[in-house]
Amino acid sequence: MQHVRLMLMAEDLPRASLALAETAQFHPDTRPPEEQALANPPGRDYRETFAMARSRLDKIARILELEDSPEPGQTRVIDHDDLAALNQQLGTLWEDASRLEEDFRRLDEEERVLREQEAALENFANLNVDLGALKRKTRFLDFYIGLVPRENVSRLEGAVALAGHLLLHFLQRDNHAHVVIIGPSGEREKQLASVLSSAGFQALPIPEGITDKTPEQLEADFRARHQALEARRGALKQRLVDLRTKHCEQLLDARRMLLLAEPLVTLDPSIHGVKSLAVLCGWVPTRAIERLRENLGAHLQLPFALETRRPTAAERPLVPTVPTHNRLLAPFSTLVKQYGIPQYGEIDPTPLFAVTFLLMFGMMFGDVGHGAVIALAAYLARAKLKNFAAFGMAAGVSSMLFGFVFGSIFGVEHWLPALWMPPLQDPITLLKVALVWGIVFIIAACSLGIYNRFAVGNIQGALLAPHGLVNLLFYLGFLTGGWNLATRGGFGLWPGVIVLGSLATLAVHQWRHLSGPVGEKMLVVFIETLDTVIVYLSNTLSFLRVSAFSLNHAALAIAIFTLADMLGTFGTIVTLILGNLFILVLEGGIVMIQVMRLQYYEGFSRYFSGDGHEFAPLRFGEVKKLRS
Repeated sequence: MQHVRLMLMAEDLPRASLALAETAQFHPDTRPPEEQALANPPGRDYRETFAMARSRLDKIARILELEDSPEPGQTRVIDHDDLAALNQQLGTLWEDASRLEEDFRRLDEEERVLREQEAALENFANLNVDLGALKRKTRFLDFYIGLVPRENVSRLEGAVALAGHLLLHFLQRDNHAHVVIIGPSGEREKQLASVLSSAGFQALPIPEGITDKTPEQLEADFRARHQALEARRGALKQRLVDLRTKHCEQLLDARRMLLLAEPLVTLDPSIHGVKSLAVLCGWVPTRAIERLRENLGAHLQLPFALETRRPTAAERPLVPTVPTHNRLLAPFSTLVKQYGIPQYGEIDPTPLFAVTFLLMFGMMFGDVGHGAVIALAAYLARAKLKNFAAFGMAAGVSSMLFGFVFGSIFGVEHWLPALWMPPLQDPITLLKVALVWGIVFIIAACSLGIYNRFAVGNIQGALLAPHGLVNLLFYLGFLTGGWNLATRGGFGLWPGVIVLGSLATLAVHQWRHLSGPVGEKMLVVFIETLDTVIVYLSNTLSFLRVSAFSLNHAALAIAIFTLADMLGTFGTIVTLILGNLFILVLEGGIVMIQVMRLQYYEGFSRYFSGDGHEFAPLRFGEVKKLRS
């Protein structure tokens, strides 16, 4: 990765943005310039005009329901005058579209009021009272008709009783109760209004003419009003279609223009300059430098200068990391990203993660039949799983391969000859294999972590940080001493020297970085040193689960077959089917979680910082939101 600094004339900025977007290898650097003289960013008017035009186009497209998203087409420079003219055209079109939207809004409001009146009429049909009397103001009584949330009815009834009013509950629908409140008019009217408001009371209007017409007349009246609204809606929809047809090409052209103008707006935070000089900084992969230079030379009309340099040690955390683009590794790359992005210079853990993940899953869930079901299910669901279909199929195939190793098919271990041995034949050997696997995995993870720290210039971290070189020496000495103890009866001199020396080095390093009373520092150093021993011992033993789950798989299958043998033919078939489903879903899920746990905790925590950020080059149509 190279840091590039492009110096050009400000009027060539639109052409430069097109060249950079076409190359798709330029990651903008948004840091402020070191030179104070370059603190004035050019092109501010361009960005503001683009924002206005983009906003108008989005609103117009929403109203006219324009869904087509054209490609940028032939590349051409969109200067500020073009953008201003487009913004003017969109402004005129927005006035027509907004009037149409307002007409639809008013029509929706009229329809809503009409439906409320219909609902009110239906509700009042359940109320055996003179509605005409309820509409008329009386000298001595107040009437309130409306809706109250069901849970507030009893509370409201008590509150209005204190004001001398009576609440009648005449209908309940959904979560609301329809009520009538009657009471004496007078000074308590204002007090009652606040009580009704706090209870969520919604007044139901009594439609005009409800007391003067028969139900049939009211129904015909509502039907006629609905038909009139539908006719007006149809006319509005036709106007909408006409407007969309008339301006469709114009709007698609506007979208193309904004796509071509967008790269310059996207670059805005990384553009600096003074007067007519503009400076643009970013990160470009080394292999793409010459192609970028040629593309700039082909697009720019005025002289320019392109300076490149390697990132400094201080800049390394800012350098973006190019992600893995291999299709087969894509689902594993997605899982790695859940932990973080590798820092620039760190080894991408995706290939190692993919290999070790499949090996551990296959060993923990080795079965030809169950693996085939997983692979087939992932293949059949490939449309929904998308990239993760390859992940499921790879896990299924790994399970099948280890199924041949163990000679297991749907838990039966006498149908296939085992390439090695069934898990329950010699559990101790299987546990030893898992232990060796864990030791190799931890040593490899620590080695990668040391290399990664050296690669990013963290020398002290590579030597003394957790899982650094001194930790690795301790672990190797600890393993050698443990082997000597098991085979010869003694820990051994050199392993002891290495273990004590590395622990002493770690203790001194921790002591130098602690502050506080001597007693407190001694306690912290002792605990931290003891923790190093316990962590490596427990982490190594943690890999025993790789064999434990393969034993568990065989034992669970035996349990299911034993249970099936105790039942009749039908019960045997049902038990075998449900038992295998249980193994596939529950045990398969648990194994998947355990493998992820080993990868994230025992692996990534040792060699992968995850503090990097992904390479996101400038492209056409990549930016969906404009910074305000």
